[in-house]
Amino acid sequence: MNGHALVPRIPTVAGTPCGEALSFALAPIGLLLRPFRLHLAEKVRLLHNSIAMNSFQPTVESLPPTSVTYRLRLPQGLPVHKQPLNPLSFLLRAAQVYPNRLAIAHPDVQFPVYYSYATWAQRIQNLAYALIQAGIQPGDRVAVIAPNSPVIAEAHHGVLAARAIICPINTRLTPAEVAYILDHSGSKLIIVDHEYVRLVQGVKTPVIVSNDSGRVGDSYEAFLSSGRHFSQERGWLGLEWEPNEDSPAALCYTSGTTGRPKGVITTLRGSYLAAVANAYETKMSMESVYLWILPMFHACGWTYPWAVTLACAGQITLRTVSYPLIWNHLLNSGVTHYCGAPTVQIGLVSAPEARPLPRPVSAITAGSAPTAQLIGDLEKLGITAVHVYGLTETYGPFTKCYFQPLWKDLSPEERARYLARQGHSFLTAEEARVVYPLKEGENLDSELVDVPRDGKTIGEVVTRGNIAMKEYFQDPEATRKAFRGGHFNSGDLAVIHPDGYISIQDRSKDIIISGGENASSLAIEQELASHPDVLEVSVVARPHPKWGERPMAFVILKKDAVKKWEGKHKDFEADLKRHVKPRLPGFACPEWVKVVDELPKTSTGKIQKMELRKIIAKL
Repeated sequence: MNGHALVPRIPTVAGTPCGEALSFALAPIGLLLRPFRLHLAEKVRLLHNSIAMNSFQPTVESLPPTSVTYRLRLPQGLPVHKQPLNPLSFLLRAAQVYPNRLAIAHPDVQFPVYYSYATWAQRIQNLAYALIQAGIQPGDRVAVIAPNSPVIAEAHHGVLAARAIICPINTRLTPAEVAYILDHSGSKLIIVDHEYVRLVQGVKTPVIVSNDSGRVGDSYEAFLSSGRHFSQERGWLGLEWEPNEDSPAALCYTSGTTGRPKGVITTLRGSYLAAVANAYETKMSMESVYLWILPMFHACGWTYPWAVTLACAGQITLRTVSYPLIWNHLLNSGVTHYCGAPTVQIGLVSAPEARPLPRPVSAITAGSAPTAQLIGDLEKLGITAVHVYGLTETYGPFTKCYFQPLWKDLSPEERARYLARQGHSFLTAEEARVVYPLKEGENLDSELVDVPRDGKTIGEVVTRGNIAMKEYFQDPEATRKAFRGGHFNSGDLAVIHPDGYISIQDRSKDIIISGGENASSLAIEQELASHPDVLEVSVVARPHPKWGERPMAFVILKKDAVKKWEGKHKDFEADLKRHVKPRLPGFACPEWVKVVDELPKTSTGKIQKMELRKIIAKL
């Protein structure tokens, strides 16, 4: 059953409203609005997939009653002119307006599942009641440890419906790291995918295990069913709307590369407005299909769990980053949007399955700037790179490199230099400023001073407002430092150009100081990546007896270049240095080049430079 493309199906549960045909106006999915002719082989394959999809039936408790009121009980005393913002409202609206649209598909697993908005909303309602029955009170934290799948997507709505706080945890952490987060967050309940039960062995907190099946006999499904029975069919009106939009929605933990991870508190209001911005800035609509490549546990999937429902769009969940599966859906499932770091995009364009797509696709990318080569390779396939920038503390992205009409006439390399900038703030975000960094002994309350818009003077990126975290959980001192000058201080160093576009130079810890000169590892990587044989590259500082530090480059060669330079890595190093010599100042040219088979990466595809520094420390 692996590799299913999405096609319309009719749930056939006798005597329920789900017996009616699904009216998939969700245009790109499946056969309904395919704007191109299908070859016979593809028609046969899609027919087989259709049969497989029709074999799935939701649990009885997942089926909504004949008449549903998609409205929660309002708190007493709420002014008529004010409705507290809450991203849960997007789901309720989608289920009310388009109950029969495909909301979520999870096809590439042993037990595929497909839910319409009406069915999915009922499951989320069941989850909310189940959490309340389990003793979850408003403000309690509910931990979720799962790959991209319906269970974590449901939790992003159901936990909020119970007026609790979702705490998504990285599945790549060690049991000790997970234990720290569970303890620090004070999570009252854990929902865990069956593959990651080892991460919670021995914990005293109640654990609900999901077998990711959607079938009777799955303990997570039993949990949802108990919630349905506990509700006594009170429906959404039996749940109360959170009166305070400034209440926490999520507790997401940073990577903790320089110590213990910090818990980032984000609010209902911020999540709502960040989702609005993401949907608007990426042009998501009811005809969109979002493919889950970015993990939902990472900064709540950059708020896309809510941006998708805001747009009444469809979504496809993938448990792992599998390029054959990704290409299957890009080619056959009408995918229009996905998020991924440049390293993920590189793997995508380099995959054997890569070919021009039948429809435009937007690839939202962050983590580092896409190179000219990568942007060009994506464009050839019909994929447009949407370069954004942000942090966990800013709900994921809060700036975008807005395309200017004049850029279309530039060469791909020139255009990429503009597109590699981080740009301007999102629709619902406040201005991204670049200010002089904190000086030794300077008061944290001192007024921030902007650097000149010369594209040269390096400062720190700061922002404030709607898309900035509320606080670091139980860490007032870290919060105070992060909020220097009444703004969130990112720790990212940047310049600002005369047109107001910001351009990240590095994380403060990644700047290479060579002979008193500051060299941006990102800028060096951009130039090294322009070499025709370089697939991927990362640059870090290495101690130097004369200059203090010099750049060292770790390079992955393109497949067709591996044989070319086999046994001649010294010659490649010399060739690469010749290539970048006219492009970089002397202090920024790499002193050392090491060809490697792979680079250490996070779960989101971001290169872990601290691991490269560990390698250097042993040299």
